[in-house]
Amino acid sequence: MDSDKKKLEALLYHSEPTPGKIKVVPTKKYDTQRDLALAYSPGVAEPCLAIEKNPEDVYKYTTKGNLVAVISNGTAVLGLGDIGAEASKPVMEGKGLLFKIFADIDVFDIEVDTKDVDKFIETVKNIAPTFGGINLEDIKAPEAFEIERRLKEELDIPVMHDDQHGTAIISAAALLNALEITHKKIEDVKIVVSGAGAAAVSCTRLYKSFGAKAENIVMTDSKGVIRSNRSNLTSQKAEFATDREIDTLEEAMANADVFIGLSMANIVTPDMLLSMAKDPIVFAMANPNPEIEYDIAIKTRKDLLMATGRSDHPNQVNNVLGFPFIFRGALDVRATAINEAMKKAAVLALAELAKKPVPEEVNIAYNKTKLIFGKDYIIPKPFDPRLIVEIPSAVAKAAMESGVAQKGIKDWDAYRNELAGRLGDNNKYIELLMDRARQNPKRVVYAEADQIQVLKAAQIAHEEGLAIPVLLGDQTLILELMKEISFSPEGIEIIDPKSKDIAPIKNKYAHKYWNERHRKGITLYDAETLMRSRNYFGAMMVNSGDADALLSGYSRSYRQVIIPILELMGLMKGVKRAATTNLMITDYGPLFISDTSININPSVNDLAKITRMTTNTCKMFGIEPVAAMISYANFAGLKDPGYKKVEETLKLVQRTYPKLDIDGPIQMDFALNNDLLRDRYPFSKLVNKKVNTLIFPNLEAANSTYKILKELNKAASVGPILMGMKKAVHVFQLGATVEEMVNMTAVAVVDAQEKEKMV
Repeated sequence: MDSDKKKLEALLYHSEPTPGKIKVVPTKKYDTQRDLALAYSPGVAEPCLAIEKNPEDVYKYTTKGNLVAVISNGTAVLGLGDIGAEASKPVMEGKGLLFKIFADIDVFDIEVDTKDVDKFIETVKNIAPTFGGINLEDIKAPEAFEIERRLKEELDIPVMHDDQHGTAIISAAALLNALEITHKKIEDVKIVVSGAGAAAVSCTRLYKSFGAKAENIVMTDSKGVIRSNRSNLTSQKAEFATDREIDTLEEAMANADVFIGLSMANIVTPDMLLSMAKDPIVFAMANPNPEIEYDIAIKTRKDLLMATGRSDHPNQVNNVLGFPFIFRGALDVRATAINEAMKKAAVLALAELAKKPVPEEVNIAYNKTKLIFGKDYIIPKPFDPRLIVEIPSAVAKAAMESGVAQKGIKDWDAYRNELAGRLGDNNKYIELLMDRARQNPKRVVYAEADQIQVLKAAQIAHEEGLAIPVLLGDQTLILELMKEISFSPEGIEIIDPKSKDIAPIKNKYAHKYWNERHRKGITLYDAETLMRSRNYFGAMMVNSGDADALLSGYSRSYRQVIIPILELMGLMKGVKRAATTNLMITDYGPLFISDTSININPSVNDLAKITRMTTNTCKMFGIEPVAAMISYANFAGLKDPGYKKVEETLKLVQRTYPKLDIDGPIQMDFALNNDLLRDRYPFSKLVNKKVNTLIFPNLEAANSTYKILKELNKAASVGPILMGMKKAVHVFQLGATVEEMVNMTAVAVVDAQEKEKMV
């Protein structure tokens, strides 16, 4: 049943609300007849004629310079094998998605229905003028080698088969660092490569280019060790055939320094590990299950340095660290190829990046106090924001130095700034939040679990490992709904606060509440009655340490829910008023908007506290706050009470928190458009800084702004994030979507993690 449910979930993800994962979006205005006349006939004739005269102008007038084709014939898809061109399309769309979100590269996926090498090559050559680069994907060996070789020879744009070179580049960077940590030299180490497919061959070739000796390498396939006296070897296998008189992987592993696994699960035994040399390096990269399980391996050898292809273990060898950024650098200098120099530059840049101090947002995302170069951190994490700057820069420079760049970069600082401003890292914050929640999931109470949308959110949070749900509501109804959505109740706590079955715990909570509130007019009878309410019961669960966080508000107005919560759970020390902020994930980047739900018309002191709490929340997400105090005029010194409130709040914040990057009063467009700000108000402290925090003078402005962004720009919303509370409690907006509630679950878990540190 669980397997069937996951299949259905995957199918629904790819089919709803729109089939597929990518689409074409216009980049020019198309509102008027004039716009359309410029976009198509007759205006389109002018760029056509310009390109006819000077073919290089195709990069000036079309998308070619930022467009990559992801091309496959579906003969070697993931772990699925030869499933055909059409069946491979979801994978190719997925690759396009990764190109876009990590490096802001547009993609058309192309599925070619032929296994004939010549026909495949002819097809790609005929469509190549459309693209600035070609990413070959999921093509089986040995055909993949011939296809890539010929296309590289016959086309004047970058061509790369990522299955070969992506893994090679990432694993080579990891290997160089692993060798440095274990004090071994690449020219001396004995290497065993398990697997002889495209990735294994490309990895081994790249290792040799960094100094690995052919006589120190043993490659195995499904028949055992590839020996030079074996008949019918392909040219690729013959390249790595050994003269040693050994036949099995077990024999090859004896005294080996390095194991590279690109084959299948569970083929390496603990005894094989024990037979390896001192301080062995094991890259077990078969997915989803490695050649030897991580936990078994590290228990077997304490001196082991290990990497896998999995995100739930240290040192993930993940191709997404390479291909988006390699193509980014190649496209930006209009490289005619991705050559060895560019690949090696990417290797060295990745290896070097792992040695540098890790940004706090990465530490926070992976729930680490501090990631430090060493046995458990030899390769950067996929969501490291420095990748978009460091890898393309290194690749572009190598392309220029090796003579394949058709466009030079003169101002490297400007180029690095341009890379940093790319869309690539703006959509990662939600996934970073999710990853952080998964590191230490908490018990989260869902107060309205008999609402099917809330239950779906709890189900996703449970299955994604974000939280341990506690479901409040009518148990019979909840169980019926769980059956309807295939949510297994096994191990899930379901509590009905109205049930007589839980009288002892209700009495405990009632007495605790009464002891706290009896001098404020609350009788024991009142307390016992209130414990029948889910919000009161859930809040007391958290207050008593029986749960870590509370989520409510889906079916009731914010005010109805927040009042009892404020009464029960109390504020943090030094906080007099709670507030909320919404994190909006926009094309501009992440934006925190405050106060979106509680304080209707805050005073100067309240607004200063809201500003401080919001900037602290920014830091909780690993984002260094740059704040703008929003008003209807820029630096105008007006006497209007609303404007003066913003002006006085800014002065108080600057006096109280002098290190905070903040300025105002300022209009929204000037806060978000640095060119405009620099031109008109060059004295502003926000010049040359990207604002990520917007503080509004009242609830009406903040709430309207976040909802406009959500509805018109389809910006993802994380919030309202309730700030200033003693415990982790958050209130959904009335009618929140399942996605928003899942996001808020992650927020609640991370909030509980942070509050746990304060105890």
